Amino acid sequence: MYNRSLPASLALAGFAVGISLTNTAQADFVKDSKLSLGMRNYYYDADNRSGGADQREWAQSFKLDYISGFTEGTVGFGLDLQGLVGLHLDGGKGKHPAANTFTPSDGDGSAQTTWASAGATAKARFSKSEIRYGSTLAPNLPILVSNDSRLQPQTFEGGMITSREIDNLTLTTGRIEHAKGRASTNSTGLSVSGATQDSNNFRFAGGDWKATKDLTLQYYYANLENFYSQNFLGLVHVLPISNDSSFKTDLRYFKSTSDGRNGQAGYTFNNNGGYAKNAGKVDNTTWSAMFTYSLGAQSLMLGRVQVSDDGGFVWLNQSGVVNSAGKNEGEGGASFYLFTDAVVGQFSRAGENVNIGQYTYDFATLGVSGLKASLSYMNGQDIKAANGHGPDQHEVETDARIDYVVQSGMLKGFGTTLRHGAYRSGGTGIANQDQTRLIFNYTYSFF
Repeated sequence: MYNRSLPASLALAGFAVGISLTNTAQADFVKDSKLSLGMRNYYYDADNRSGGADQREWAQSFKLDYISGFTEGTVGFGLDLQGLVGLHLDGGKGKHPAANTFTPSDGDGSAQTTWASAGATAKARFSKSEIRYGSTLAPNLPILVSNDSRLQPQTFEGGMITSREIDNLTLTTGRIEHAKGRASTNSTGLSVSGATQDSNNFRFAGGDWKATKDLTLQYYYANLENFYSQNFLGLVHVLPISNDSSFKTDLRYFKSTSDGRNGQAGYTFNNNGGYAKNAGKVDNTTWSAMFTYSLGAQSLMLGRVQVSDDGGFVWLNQSGVVNSAGKNEGEGGASFYLFTDAVVGQFSRAGENVNIGQYTYDFATLGVSGLKASLSYMNGQDIKAANGHGPDQHEVETDARIDYVVQSGMLKGFGTTLRHGAYRSGGTGIANQDQTRLIFNYTYSFF
C-alpha cells in the first residue's frame, strides 16, 4: 500500500541530514542521539454480548525509533526517524471485522500477515523554541491526542512549533494535514465520526501557564476546515495536604461549533450516534470536573462530565474515510481529552450526564514495586434519543486494569498490562460488549 506521507518525509530526512553533517556540528547531532526498539505483543478480545461478530486477534509489533540531537550553532537542526513492522499471529476465522482498528486488512477482508510503514520528522531549535515538520508527530494536547491504545501508534503529518521562551509558559501552534491510523500503513485526510469527506487543514494554537507551582491554566483553539471550530479552557490544581496526601482538581471545558461545509453531503457529523439539533452539524458544549484524593499508595477519583443537549462532543476521527475502492483502511480509532475515553464506550452523546469513579492502588508499599491496579465505573444518563422524541437512554461501563513493570535484572522495563471493560447500554442501539486486552511491552535502547 502506498503511504502518501512517506515521500515527503524522506525528502525532509535527506535535507535535514545534509544540514546536520557539517564540520563539528555533527558532534551533538550524533552524541545526543537515541536509538531504541520497542516491542509490543498484543491479544485483543471483543465479545459482543448482544449478538453480532466478535473480534479476537493476536499480533506482534516492532517500532524502531531514531531520535537525533541538534547540530551546534544558533539554530540547531535534527532528524527523527520511525519504522514500524507488524506480524499477525492469530485471529481465528471470521474474527477480523471489516471496519477494523487493530491490524490492516487484505483485499478479501482478512487480516494482513505482515505490514510495515516508515516516517520521518525534521526539527530545528532556536533558543527555547522548537519546530517540527514531518509524518511522525504524536501530539498530546487537549484538542489533539495521538492514540496509542492498540498494536501500533496513531501518527500525524504536519508541522508544530513549541515555545518556552517565557518562564512557566508553554505555547504551542501548528497545522496538521494527514493522519495514519493505528491499523493502517497509509495516511489519509482528517475528518470526524460519520463523515465520508476529509480535510487537509487542522490548525491549532494554545498554551499552558503554570501560574503557581500547584496551579496550571490552559487555553487552546482548534479548527478542522469544513467541519468544526473548538475552544478549550482547562484548570489543574494540586493541593498538598501532608507528606503523602494531596487533593487534585481538574476542570475541562469545550465549546465546539460548525465550520464551512459541515452539514453538507459528506461533511456531516453523526453526533456519535445520538441526537443533533441541526442534523449533521457540530453544535456542542461539554464540561467536566474531576477530583482526586491521594493518600499514600491509594487514590480515589470522583467526577462528572456533562454534554450539552444540542449535539455530541466532537474530535478528530477518520473512521468514515475510505479509499478509492470504498474500503476502510483501519484509520478509525482516536483519543479525546475527556475522562470518558474508556475501554469500550465513549459516553459523549447529546444530553449525556456521566458520573465517574475510580480507585487506584500502588503495591509498592507492600513490597511489590512496579505493580499497580485500578477499578473504574462510568454511568451515563439522560442521553437524548437520536430522533429527539424517544425516552432518554443510558449506558454503563466498568473497567479494571492491572499494570506490572519489572524493576531490575535482565528484564528491567518489561511491562505487562491487563485491561478488561464491561459495557452495557439501555436503548442506545450500541451492542453490549466485554473487552479484554493483554499487552506485553519492552523497549531496548541501543544508545
